[in-house]
Amino acid sequence: PGPVAGGLQVLTPLFEPIMEGLYQKQMTETLFHNDETRWEVFVELEDKVGSRWYLWVTRSASVVFFVLDPHRSAAVPGAHFAGLQNERVIIVCDRYSAYKKLARLSDAILLAFCWAHVRRDFLDAGRGYTELESWALAWKERIGELYHHNHRRLEHWDPAHPLDQQSTTFKQHHQSVQETLRAMNEEATRLANEDEEKQDEATRSLSRSARTKQRKVCQSLLNHWDGLALFVENPQVPLDNNLAENTIRGPVTGRKNYYGSGSLWSAELA
Repeated sequence: PGPVAGGLQVLTPLFEPIMEGLYQKQMTETLFHNDETRWEVFVELEDKVGSRWYLWVTRSASVVFFVLDPHRSAAVPGAHFAGLQNERVIIVCDRYSAYKKLARLSDAILLAFCWAHVRRDFLDAGRGYTELESWALAWKERIGELYHHNHRRLEHWDPAHPLDQQSTTFKQHHQSVQETLRAMNEEATRLANEDEEKQDEATRSLSRSARTKQRKVCQSLLNHWDGLALFVENPQVPLDNNLAENTIRGPVTGRKNYYGSGSLWSAELA
C-alpha cells in the first residue's frame, strides 16, 4: 500500500493543467447541470468540525467537472462560475438555496428547476396523508402529461431555427405544453389560496394538517414557477436534473463502499 499511495501522490499534480483546461473549456458553454453530495475527508482542519465535505458536479455538453470542498455554501458554485464567458447561461438544478443565492448574485445565471423533485413533493404528500393520495396521483398524471407533450415537441424541434420559425407540428405540441402548464398553475394557485370560500368541497373536507400540507406543496410549486417553466422558451433545457444525478451516482456508490478520502491530496486526486 505504501508504494502505491506514494506513486499516486506523485501523479496528483500532473492532473492540474488538465483540470484547468477542462475548466476553461466548460466556461465557454451555456447549459449546465449541477448537483452535490456529501464526501468524507478524514483530516483535521482548524476551521472545520468533523469529516464531512461535499462533492459538487457541474456537467455541460462536453465537460464533467467535480469540485471537492469542505463547505456546502453558495460560495462553492460561485467560485466555479466566476469564469463564465457568456452573458447568459442556464443551470439545471434542484431547489437548494445555494443555487438560488448564486442566481441572485449573478445576472448571467438563470435557474431551471427540476420537475422530478416537484413530482416527489406530491407523491410524498400522498404517502403521508391517505386523504391526499388520489389528489397526489392526479398531479403525478399531470406531470406525466407535461413530460409527454414536451417529448413530442422535441421530436419536431429544429435547433437551427427560433421558436416562431418551427414547423406546424412543433407549434401544436408547443401549445399543448403551454396549456398543460397553464392548467397546473391555475390549480396550484387555487389550492394555495387560504380563503376557504374559494375552495371546492373536496378541499374543504380535508383535515387541517392535510390541507396545510397540500397548500405547502402548491405554494412551493408557485414559488419556483419561473424556473420550472424556463424550458418552454428554451427547448434545449430538460424538465429534470437526472443528468447531474446520474453523473454523481458513481462517487455516491464509492462513498458507500470505502467511506471517503484519508488525506487532502487523495481527495483531490479522487
